[in-house]
Amino acid sequence: MSDRILVWDLPLRIFHWVLAASFAGAFLTAESERLRDLHVLFGYTFGGAIAFRLVWGFVGTRYARFSALRFGPAAIVRTIRSLLAGQGERHVGHGPVAVVMIPLLLGLGLVVAASGFASYAGAGGEGLEELHEAASVVLLGVVVAHVLGVLVMSFVQRENLVLPLLSGRKPGAPGAGIRGSHRLVGLLLLAALAALWVPGLSAREAALAKQTSAVAELGGDRESQDD
Repeated sequence: MSDRILVWDLPLRIFHWVLAASFAGAFLTAESERLRDLHVLFGYTFGGAIAFRLVWGFVGTRYARFSALRFGPAAIVRTIRSLLAGQGERHVGHGPVAVVMIPLLLGLGLVVAASGFASYAGAGGEGLEELHEAASVVLLGVVVAHVLGVLVMSFVQRENLVLPLLSGRKPGAPGAGIRGSHRLVGLLLLAALAALWVPGLSAREAALAKQTSAVAELGGDRESQDD
């Protein structure tokens, strides 16, 4: 008999969606000089989310820990074959493919974040900027493959694998779930994000207002000169 048990804790769920949103935001604002400050904010959020995940992978709940990824090459091959045959293997936590996908996403994310921070600080020159752009494109490709994989597995297993990343719950045997959602840690994570974004957006608004005022004054000076 199965029930809907708690599998993904709140901090992990917040991390997942913050990472996705910050990467999307950073990627979409990368080429705009006008949105450079937003790009930097998204970048800091992205890097901070990865840093949190690396820590939570050791001290987090049962299915959030890296130690839960105990699958060998044979399990990965078996999972891929079962998907190709239309028979997906079901796992309460991460499946064998996550052994490859999670380190790949986090590793590429670290390269993107570190090269971005260094480039923003003026270190490394054009070579580091090119590395940052190339790693971002590769990471985008991995993210797309990850999303497609989740959709395929959801279809094959006839189970919505996205919904649990919102609710935290999946069908499973009683007693197989985690004990608590760690709401306090989740709230602290949200507070840290607010501490980053509230002053960042305030500074952006002040800069835009100052720029608008300067343009208006310049236009007034030109009209005076024409008169």
